[in-house]
Amino acid sequence: MEWIVSGIVLLVAAWVSHRWAWWRPTVDESLPRILMYHMVREEIPGSRHNKLRVSPAEFEKQVRWLKEDGWEFVTVSEILDWPEGGKRVAITFDDGYRDNLVSALPVLEKYGAKMTLYLVADRSVCPDWPAQRKAARAGSDLSSEERLSDAEVKELVASGLVELGSHTITHVDLTRVTGEEKEREVKESRTMIEALCGQSVRTICYPFGLFAAGDPGRLRELGYEAALTVEQGISDPKRDDPMFWKRVKVSGEEGMFSFRLRMRTGFRGWKK
Repeated sequence: MEWIVSGIVLLVAAWVSHRWAWWRPTVDESLPRILMYHMVREEIPGSRHNKLRVSPAEFEKQVRWLKEDGWEFVTVSEILDWPEGGKRVAITFDDGYRDNLVSALPVLEKYGAKMTLYLVADRSVCPDWPAQRKAARAGSDLSSEERLSDAEVKELVASGLVELGSHTITHVDLTRVTGEEKEREVKESRTMIEALCGQSVRTICYPFGLFAAGDPGRLRELGYEAALTVEQGISDPKRDDPMFWKRVKVSGEEGMFSFRLRMRTGFRGWKK
C-alpha cells in the first residue's frame, strides 16, 4: 500500500511541476515584461476563445499586484528609448475591442498604468479575423465582439495612458499576402493610425504572430523600430533584435498564481 501512495504522490508532484514549472529560475527583473492581452470582459460559456478574455475583476487584481510589487508601467516605445533600468512592465492589447475602453481603461486610470494598443486600422473591413487564419474558424464568437470606433480610439488616446501601434489594416495573415497588398497593410496602417490620433506609430505587432522571412527587414525599412510576436518569453532589449520581441501571455483561464509565475519566468508551465 505504501508504494502505491508514494507512486501517487510522485505522479501528482510531477504533474504540478509540469503544469506550473515552479522550478524555473526567475528571469532578471531588470528585463522588461511585455504582457499580451486582447479583451477585458467576462468569459462566454463554451467558447474556445476564453483564454483571450480576462475578467475585469481579474485584470484589476493583476494591475494592482504589479503596482504593489514595484513594477513601473511603461509603453513599448519607452522600452525602446530606455533599454535598461528597474522593474518595468508594458501592458499590450491586440486588435481593438471596445472593452479596452469600457473595462480596461478605468483600471489603468485607477492605478496610473499605461498600455500600448496594437490597433487594426480598419476594424470594419474584416470582422471575422479567425477565418483569416483557418477557414474552419469562420463564424467564431470573436466576430461578434464589439470593436472600438474611431471616436473611442481617440478617447483612449486622450487619456494620456494609451500608446498606439499598428496591427495592419485588416488583421491580415502576412504569410498569405505579397507585393502591393502586403505593402499597403503594413505601410498604410501606420499612416491611417497616425492620421486618426496624431501619435507617431513606432511599433507593430504581427497578426496571429505570423510573418514571412523578409517582413522584419521591410518593416525596419519602413521606419518601424520594433515588432512584437506571440512567442512566449521575456526579451532583452539590449541584446535581442527588436523586430522579434517576445511577450508574456495573460490567459483568462488562469488565476493570480499563474500570472505571478509568468511575470517571474515568462511562462506558466513547461511549454506554456
